[in-house]
Amino acid sequence: MKTRTLLASLAMAAGLVAGGAALVPAFAQNAPVAAPMSEAAWLSIPQIHDKLTAAGYRDIRSVERERNRYEVKATNAEGQRVELYVDPQSGEVMKTERKRADRDDEDRERGAKDRRD
Repeated sequence: MKTRTLLASLAMAAGLVAGGAALVPAFAQNAPVAAPMSEAAWLSIPQIHDKLTAAGYRDIRSVERERNRYEVKATNAEGQRVELYVDPQSGEVMKTERKRADRDDEDRERGAKDRRD
């Protein structure tokens, strides 16, 4: 009796392990995999600069490659300092963050005040 119970338990455990192993690849195929973006397909920094200039941005201070995108510091058409997140393949602006102009003014005033003291 003990032998039968032991064999039945082992057969059931083997079946569960085999069934689980069969399901793992099925779930793995459905998981989205982010393919790394080939830098060979990226626009060059001068091309990004030209696209942004054509879009009305000026005073482009920096263009850096960061985390599968370009980060650009520039001035928009309204004269506000902005940080842009640019798609490296199309040159499209994905996100724009405005920088506080009054912070720059406050920093300049503090610097001038410190120099006077």
